[in-house]
Amino acid sequence: MKLSHIVKMLAVAALVVCLFSIGNLLVIRSRYRTAEKLYEDAAESYTQPAVETPTGSDEDAYAEQPVQRREDCAPIVVDFAALQEINSDVFAWIYCEDSVINYPVVHSFDNDYYLEHAFNKEDSPSGAIFSDYRNSFGVQDANTILYGHHMQNGTMFMTLKYWYDQDYYDAHPVMWLLTPEQDYKLELYSVHSTSAVSSIYNMYYEPTEKFIRYIEKAKEESGFVSDVIPDPQLHHVVLSTCAYSFINERTVLHGQLLPMNSAAGIPFDGSAPQGELQDIPS
Repeated sequence: MKLSHIVKMLAVAALVVCLFSIGNLLVIRSRYRTAEKLYEDAAESYTQPAVETPTGSDEDAYAEQPVQRREDCAPIVVDFAALQEINSDVFAWIYCEDSVINYPVVHSFDNDYYLEHAFNKEDSPSGAIFSDYRNSFGVQDANTILYGHHMQNGTMFMTLKYWYDQDYYDAHPVMWLLTPEQDYKLELYSVHSTSAVSSIYNMYYEPTEKFIRYIEKAKEESGFVSDVIPDPQLHHVVLSTCAYSFINERTVLHGQLLPMNSAAGIPFDGSAPQGELQDIPS
């Protein structure tokens, strides 16, 4: 076989591999965009800004007054009734102002299903934000662990690493966790790196002495400085996603839940403010 023929065959093979790789990349990007749009549409369909409507006897007089959110209310109102008609696994909505974090939160019987399924149970590379299967449904335990993928397109929990930047923390010191029963301000007090098999993923159902040491240690290891003092009498949340400095690295963000005056049961009409350890998922 002539050398020129061999070169041509190698060139064709290389072209085929290149075209296959490009096609595969386009498919992946398309799936990512579909998943991203699903959550954008969910936020548009099931949430709306929370405002306080002025009151008075003359509707025409106060209808023109500016409306603003009360400081003790969450920035958004969530239509949980509609969400739970789609999927009864939905128990909360997590939201951080001026960030991509704006997602429904689900709970399942394991830590695998929602790695590859969206909040509406459709197949999705982005999965969903979900609580550890060992947690009670809702936020009843001393600590609730929430998992989300580290998506390369910047969605889900990829941005948890941003809290290593003190300026970013100063601009985003809280998130909001809204439930059908109660709205909570999530006061953030620690971000740090850990292993997927570390004691960070231990489950605590009551504020025991071990739990007190657990939250104190998390505070000590924080990558940002915060005035928040972890209170063991409050419910705590750990947000977890993959990181890649070492094998099985995870970035975790700790916060405590402060009940706010805005109950999530407010009508969705714009008129009111508003077990055993499994492998830790990405």
